[in-house]
Amino acid sequence: MLDFLAENNLCGQAILRIVSCGNAIIAELLRLSEFIPGVFRLKDKADQQKYGEIIFDFSYFKGPEVCEGKLEAKPDLLDLDDEFRENNIEILTRFYLAFQSVHKYIVDLNRYLDDLNEGIYIQQTLETVLLNEDGKQLLCEALYLYGVMLLVIDQKIEGEVRERMLVSYYRYSAARSADSNMDDICKLLRSTGYSSQPGAKRPPNYPESYFSRVPISETFISMVIGRLRSDDIYNQVSAYPLPEHRSTALATQAAMLYVLLYFDPSILHTQQAKMREIVDKYFPDNWVISIYMGICVNLAEAWEPYKAAKTALNYTLDLSNVKEQASRYASVTERVHTQVRQLLKEGCLREEIVLDNIPKLLNCLRDCNVAIRWLMLHTADSACDPNNKRLRQIKDQVLTDSKFNPKILFQLLLDTAQFEFILKEMFKQMLSEKQEKWESFKKEGSERMAELADVFSGVKPLTRVEKNENLQAWFREISKQIMSLNYDDSTAAGRKTVQLIQALEEVQEFHQLESNLQVCQFLADTRKFLHQMIRTINIKEEVLITMQIVGDLSYAWQLIDSFTSIMQESIRANPSMVTKLRATFLKLASALDMPLLRINQANSPDLLSVSQYYSGELVSYVRKVLQIIPESMFTSLLKIIKLQTHDIIEVPTRLDKDKLRDYAQLGPRYEVAKLTHAISIFTEGILMMKTTLVGIIKVDPKQLLEDGIRKELVKRVALALHRGLTFNPKAKPSELMPKLKDMAATMDGFHRSFEYIQDYVNIYGLKIWQEEVSRIINYNVEQECNNFLRTKIQDWQSMYQSTHIPIPKFAPVDESVTFIGRLCREILRITDPKVACYIDQLNTWYDMKNHQEVTNSRLLSEIQDTLGTFGLNGLDRLLCFMIVKELQNFLSMFQKTVLRDKPVLDALKMLMNSVNPLKGIVASSSKVYSTAIAKTQKIWAAYLDAIMKVGQMQILRRQIANELNYSCRFDSKHLAAALENLNKAILADIEAHYQDPSLPYPKEDNTLLYEITAYLEAAGIHNPLNKIYITTKRLPYFPIVNFLFLVSQLPKLQYNKNFGMACRKPADPIDWPPLVLGLLTLLKQFHSRYTEQFLALIGQFVRSTMEQCTSQKIPEMPADVVGALLFLEDYVRYTKLPRRVVEAHVPTFIFDEFRTVL
Repeated sequence: MLDFLAENNLCGQAILRIVSCGNAIIAELLRLSEFIPGVFRLKDKADQQKYGEIIFDFSYFKGPEVCEGKLEAKPDLLDLDDEFRENNIEILTRFYLAFQSVHKYIVDLNRYLDDLNEGIYIQQTLETVLLNEDGKQLLCEALYLYGVMLLVIDQKIEGEVRERMLVSYYRYSAARSADSNMDDICKLLRSTGYSSQPGAKRPPNYPESYFSRVPISETFISMVIGRLRSDDIYNQVSAYPLPEHRSTALATQAAMLYVLLYFDPSILHTQQAKMREIVDKYFPDNWVISIYMGICVNLAEAWEPYKAAKTALNYTLDLSNVKEQASRYASVTERVHTQVRQLLKEGCLREEIVLDNIPKLLNCLRDCNVAIRWLMLHTADSACDPNNKRLRQIKDQVLTDSKFNPKILFQLLLDTAQFEFILKEMFKQMLSEKQEKWESFKKEGSERMAELADVFSGVKPLTRVEKNENLQAWFREISKQIMSLNYDDSTAAGRKTVQLIQALEEVQEFHQLESNLQVCQFLADTRKFLHQMIRTINIKEEVLITMQIVGDLSYAWQLIDSFTSIMQESIRANPSMVTKLRATFLKLASALDMPLLRINQANSPDLLSVSQYYSGELVSYVRKVLQIIPESMFTSLLKIIKLQTHDIIEVPTRLDKDKLRDYAQLGPRYEVAKLTHAISIFTEGILMMKTTLVGIIKVDPKQLLEDGIRKELVKRVALALHRGLTFNPKAKPSELMPKLKDMAATMDGFHRSFEYIQDYVNIYGLKIWQEEVSRIINYNVEQECNNFLRTKIQDWQSMYQSTHIPIPKFAPVDESVTFIGRLCREILRITDPKVACYIDQLNTWYDMKNHQEVTNSRLLSEIQDTLGTFGLNGLDRLLCFMIVKELQNFLSMFQKTVLRDKPVLDALKMLMNSVNPLKGIVASSSKVYSTAIAKTQKIWAAYLDAIMKVGQMQILRRQIANELNYSCRFDSKHLAAALENLNKAILADIEAHYQDPSLPYPKEDNTLLYEITAYLEAAGIHNPLNKIYITTKRLPYFPIVNFLFLVSQLPKLQYNKNFGMACRKPADPIDWPPLVLGLLTLLKQFHSRYTEQFLALIGQFVRSTMEQCTSQKIPEMPADVVGALLFLEDYVRYTKLPRRVVEAHVPTFIFDEFRTVL
């Protein structure tokens, strides 16, 4: 009959594919369970208030129209719903596909069983498949994996969360009409009422009612359970010959049986005899089992509701039995630990000793692993509900009678892993050299015999041995016999070798050859070689397979975490401990064999992603354990920083020799040396680990160390920035400068100590420092900017966030999400045009009321010192987002207050009629303008607010660009020069292209312009005033509204010879530079003809007002005209436009003369 797993056996391949798929689905569910968006849990009040009305559970399906109607009635909710969809549809789709694959899995399994019954697979029925060894394994696994999937889903993704995600996916996905499975998936995965929270009550009939949601053939279930009850389907008992190890040998099968019994709960409830048989075979001495990749279950709790199961298990849980088992394992642990320690001593595990004692060594390994397994599972906190009195009692009994000490158990695990690792390596080596060694021993033995034959020929001089032809012929024969031994026929060769050894012993006795020492030596050597040949031929691969089976640690996949603190303590005490831990991590990696075996057999493309997931989990755990090394290093580093900054005085270039003792400071210097030595010892510890393949991921200790150092650096710097940059808005004066100075000192301390330590740890300190600090700042800027984005960048999408070196997130202290937001808002608060006025020539802000300096351009140098270029750049990006938000708000306000307000529109129409044509002069201008201003008075307060905010942020952006450019020219003049030249060259090329389109121009897909912009902004080579922040549509009356706004504000200002336009009354605050820059930025967002019209209106205003003054014989120039002219002058200065732009609208002589009149 065909091999069941052969490629051309369709029946075998079909079920193998199903099982392989099952393992991959579980890995995907475990992977996704770590990425559940927090909002679906609706845990905190803020989420409930914000999203409560757009996230529904299955009650939605009772009346979708009602729910959608409620949403459509509120535009704000609709907007939020759209934003929520954009941000979550990707992850929701991934979850839905995982849920869909669970449903598809059981549908496929049912279809396969139907095909078997209908005889589609020739000569194959359910019975014949269950008779085949691979067949019964796969059928049992197929159903078992389905049960595990359901349990994993319920444990990792709560019922309510599943429902909300499925409904959200249903509402947001376009494919819902085509997807007819949605109903079935919802039926299968609706909430069961189960909660994984400690102390939560178990729902009635759980999980059997959950397992029966999709009907499965009862015959199939009972036959599979029958097979598991009676057979050893994995032939594990051969690896555990001792009867007391039987429950461990059958542990995998026991886990499968536990899951499958829920598909036929009648056995658990009423069939006492069957349950008795199951407990006697699988659970006579254990009641905590691992069902899949370390998910543990305590049968005492799990089988509580089932009468038959509970009764059967009572014998195992009888306190006398618990006591007996615990005491037995206490004594076994003590005995085997001594044995293993003895074996691990230098020189004990030599090749010949190992080969002579294979059975003994394997028995020792079995005892160790069985004891570790039993103690780990039965003392685990996760398997015992602290609120259940009976479980607590049993666990206390186990802890007492097994004399449980986690440190001793961990030590045993370490030693066993080390012992196993050494044995495996030795066996692999011996197996690879087996034939070569055997042949060399054979050759040596044969040659010795041939030499002895020559000795008895009597021809050899100096031997003093008489000629003996019989012995000569006999030894020649023996030499031939040895040469004729055949490696491939090991059984016959072994038998013959034993006979040859006996013959050599006999020849020594009968022919009195003892008298000649040389001959005796030759015979003894040959016997030794023949012995070696027997030993070598006995090296079998079965030993390695048995070691692999016995050394399985998959049950501890999650439990091992409880030993993390012990591991870290031992590393801290002795860093070389890492080498022993390496063996333990490799032992844990053996857990990957279970889920990957079938995926590999099926040649499934999922192999890579599943092995990557489990290997990644394990590597993360290795990193977590070894993180103690960088942590300890940084603790020492902090002490070094403190000593270097506070205690050790810098030695001057010249000093008196009698002061030498004071500067020597031997105490502190010795302390620094001691701490540095400790740091280098830690480094050495991790580097001793050697490059290790964990699953499919190569772990390089140097990389691990560097990542660990980066992680610790990120953690500490992020925390320092979070704590250091929190401001009290009520503080007078502002805490901004003092806090920035303190922060700069802290960052400098980190930087210096990092520089100091780099050589002792052999890392590139400056590179790491710059990369990580820039990552922290950029990530925080990104998170802060998320507030302004509709489609938010989630952590898993962020290019700055990393799983291995995560940037910590802190709860917001105020409206800002991160420190960069708090810093930005504090700067905006103290430079707010309502309280501070900005003097452009001095780059300084003064308080409007008491005229004290608030802050100046030193502020940005201070930020540069604290957060570096990345910080200033990040601040600049954040300001851009804020400007965009302000401009968008402004446009919606313009729509509301101007374009939808009839009286305002009527006033604007009247004014338009009066001022046309713009080249002319308005008759009785003051009356026309004042009437228009009076009728539009109500819109100016909000208008002024928006313009001033934009202007204020533009001033800050100009200052930042200036500071960046200054430091770039200083710190990297070549970069600054190269960028400037490249920028000029590109602009010249683009201008040339527009003059003559045949000349080259960067294509659509060319990223040059986009990339160079980032460089130019980082180097401050750009003008924020020329930037287009938003795309705009045509707005009627836009130039005239802006003109009216400017004219309405001019009376609030007065000209001062020392510093230009200033606020007239502090009670009605207004600041000139933000006003000019705000208007300028606003006009820049629209077509240039709007600016033309705006300037023409101002020109007309100046001409008309001057005309009126002349006709009324008023000698001095009106203040408003001065203001308008100053505005035009500043406008030209800021935009760097030629003066003729303005002179087109205002006569040159007025422009030239107006300052002389002032």
